Amino acid sequence: MEINVVEMLLRTTGAFFAILFLARIIGKKQLSQLTFFHYVTGITFGSIASEIAAQAETPFWDGFIALIWWGVLTLLISYLSLKSVKLRTLFDDKPTIIIQNGTILPKNLKKARLSIDELLMLLREQSVFSAAEVDYAVFETNGELSIMKKVAMSTATKQDVKANTAPAQYIPMELICDGKIISKNLIELNLTEDWLMKKLKKKNITSAEDVFLAQILEDGSLYVSKKQNTPLNLPS
Repeated sequence: MEINVVEMLLRTTGAFFAILFLARIIGKKQLSQLTFFHYVTGITFGSIASEIAAQAETPFWDGFIALIWWGVLTLLISYLSLKSVKLRTLFDDKPTIIIQNGTILPKNLKKARLSIDELLMLLREQSVFSAAEVDYAVFETNGELSIMKKVAMSTATKQDVKANTAPAQYIPMELICDGKIISKNLIELNLTEDWLMKKLKKKNITSAEDVFLAQILEDGSLYVSKKQNTPLNLPS
């Protein structure tokens, strides 16, 4: 069997960049966020691309056109789903309430094709080890379970304990990494190197080169980790 190395390399390269391009224009979602429709679409993309790259018997342009057309159909369905609730329900289904007012709904559990064991496993993944803790549970279209705990089981918020609820001044961001000041982050935060050095001097640090990591915190304080393993003061 004769193998044309150049042809296979060209086919593989073409398939690689085609699927990369389609993946970028279709959009990005984490694997856990994919609905069944997008999951199947992704598998089909990979299947067509591998057929183009590995099967010399498959005409390249036939496979390439099929790959592009599949991408166009996916974009079209995604666009129509954004415009129509009925079509979105048709293609992606809709969330199913599994637990309501603390009661498991067997009919909806069956509709979602979940067993009791699978439901309990999904609850444990949310650090809930008993259905008695749950007020509502919704089985999402991506296979994830969203839960709302009963009030008595909910985690206390800052408002509950009357803690400081002032809005964050800054988004946590690196200002020094491995001894080098990250100027673009300072500019983005409207800060200066003088401000940074003053903060470091309060921690008895005279040079940015001694710092492994410096990060601004939400309240404007500075977290600092030196290159040496010596204890530092708390953020100030």
